[in-house]
Amino acid sequence: MKPLLPLLPLALLLAGAVVQADDDGVTVINGCRLEADSQCPAADLRGADLRHLDLRRINLAGADLSGADLRHATLDLANLEKARLHKADLTRASLQQANLRLADFSGARLVAINGWALHAQAARFTGADLTAANLEFARLSAARLHDADLTAANLEMAWLSKADFKGATLRDANLQEAKVNDANLEAVDLAGARRHYATFQGTNMEGCRECPLDWER
Repeated sequence: MKPLLPLLPLALLLAGAVVQADDDGVTVINGCRLEADSQCPAADLRGADLRHLDLRRINLAGADLSGADLRHATLDLANLEKARLHKADLTRASLQQANLRLADFSGARLVAINGWALHAQAARFTGADLTAANLEFARLSAARLHDADLTAANLEMAWLSKADFKGATLRDANLQEAKVNDANLEAVDLAGARRHYATFQGTNMEGCRECPLDWER
């Protein structure tokens, strides 16, 4: 196997990451083969350049991808449970039916991701940018989304029970038929959001802009 020495990301060099390419040309970082179906639980991929990679069904449970570049990566059906993606860039990544339960996406960029039917129960998205994200049918129960930006995000038919959106922006978001029961919408901006057939039973709407305050009347 030959080391990939030129043009290595500075973050990887500083982290002392071991970056190689095997005989098939597959990039290997700290022992993790970066291809579909790989088994890399608890892998150290901090600051890794994973742009455009096909990582379908990869097991990255408990891995550290803080600051990683995952733009346009394919992570459909991937296992990222309890993974750390603090300030990672997932712009336009595909995360269809991925397992993101208890993962940390605080400060991450998830602009225009395709997260159809992903599972992110109790995941953290504090301060994350989810502008124009497709989260149709997503499971986000008990997720923490303080100050997250979900402008124009698609949350149609999403499960948002007990999710905490305090201070988040959902301007022009699609919440049609979403389940927002027992959630926290304190100081949330819902201006222009589509709310047809969404449910808000037991939801806190204190200081919320354009929330359906009379929903249960």
